[in-house]
Amino acid sequence: MKNKISRRKALSTSLKVSLAAIGGYAFNSSEQDLPYVENTSLKKKLPVRISLNTSTLLHYKLDVDVQIDMIADAGFDGVELWMRDIQAYLEKGGKAEELRRKLEDRGVILENIIGFSKWCSDIPDEREKALEQLREEMMIIAAMGGKYIAAPVQGIESLDSNKFDDYAERYNAILNLGDETGVTPILELWGMGALNKVADCAHIAIATGHPKATILLDFYHVHRGGNDWDTIDILNGQRLPVMHINDYPSSPSYELLKDSDRVLPGEGVCPFNILIPKLYKSGFRGGFSVELFNKEYWESMDAETMLKNSYEKTYRVVERALAKM
Repeated sequence: MKNKISRRKALSTSLKVSLAAIGGYAFNSSEQDLPYVENTSLKKKLPVRISLNTSTLLHYKLDVDVQIDMIADAGFDGVELWMRDIQAYLEKGGKAEELRRKLEDRGVILENIIGFSKWCSDIPDEREKALEQLREEMMIIAAMGGKYIAAPVQGIESLDSNKFDDYAERYNAILNLGDETGVTPILELWGMGALNKVADCAHIAIATGHPKATILLDFYHVHRGGNDWDTIDILNGQRLPVMHINDYPSSPSYELLKDSDRVLPGEGVCPFNILIPKLYKSGFRGGFSVELFNKEYWESMDAETMLKNSYEKTYRVVERALAKM
């Protein structure tokens, strides 16, 4: 049987039948139908990490050191912290080295830092300021023991097909800055942003010729950008240090989705049981980092419950997908 996976198939009502035929088992994409598993049974070591992007905790306005402790208590292997939360901590007198020790003491890997700079702007002065900003941020990250910072395309509203060499040169410039600081910028895809195609991400990264060039994908954003899942495993998964994990509903159509529409893994229609094995077979051994901005969750759960559900539901989706390989 030809194993053809497309965005349209992923959203079709025949998904469950198709997956059962391909994998020889019945799979229900609704997390609500999965049996509840106590946290004590979630200790089996997976070959990938379950991590958390602290966007998921944005509503609760927690200090960054508190975030780390709560994430560790919930069982996560790693964390993506936001630079603005780190800077707020430093402005209050905290030290980057203190956060490094806390991460080490709690056994939490610093997967990546979420920052924003206009490194890809068409305006030279903006790019120069962005390099200064990134240098400062990278030095903080290095002091915390981190190795990566997210680099979404900021400063332009859309890509110009005649400027891909320029975009590659701009990404190469911040990669070279990463060589100096020890912190690698990861080219990030945004489904509603200028860089919303996986192919364009790959084009820019490859064109740099830089050995550390890499990209940051997100299950929701890949779908939101209208990308097809069929060729995702063309990418070398060993070069992807982290990937954002979340789920998306069957409606509205992909081009109408908003960040707040993201749901917990297993509560939407993303075909994880096909995609996670694809990524794993392509070499991915990094962190699946839960990233959500769901206001309904925030209004109905406290921070501890949000973390508990994020960890346990993500663990179960990943475990089930890997078990069917």
